[in-house]
Amino acid sequence: MVDINMTLVAQIFNFLILAAILTKFAYKPLMKVLKEREDQIAKSIESAEADELKAQELLKEYHDQLATARIQAQEIVDKAIKRAQEEREAHINETKREIDQMRKAAQAEIVHERERAVAQLKGEVVALSMAAATKIIGSNIDTEANDRLIGEFIDKLDKDKMGGLPC
Repeated sequence: MVDINMTLVAQIFNFLILAAILTKFAYKPLMKVLKEREDQIAKSIESAEADELKAQELLKEYHDQLATARIQAQEIVDKAIKRAQEEREAHINETKREIDQMRKAAQAEIVHERERAVAQLKGEVVALSMAAATKIIGSNIDTEANDRLIGEFIDKLDKDKMGGLPC
């Protein structure tokens, strides 16, 4: 049979006292530290989840701002293109207006030069007619007759449009 002696009882008694002391001074503080560590880890996880949500919100906000910036940039580009087209149209219209003014001025100058050439030609024709009439007649008729003959000759030239030019 089993022989139980006092040493075994003392050892059991020592073990129970040691277990009670360890429970009071080691196990409870150790459990308290582990519980605090567990709470701290739980808080860290909650904080990490909150930070992740904030990061996702910031990322969404960043994407929204980026989209807004792209839209604004496109609007700026569109406005610049529109302004450039308007300026180009304005320059084209201004150039057309200047060309029209130059054309009108040139036409007016052509008309003026034609009138001056016709007047000069009439003067030369009158001088030549007078010289020819003087030689043909031999002597100069009176001034009134000269003026009448010249007027009739010029009227005839006006009707015939001498040289293709309108008189």
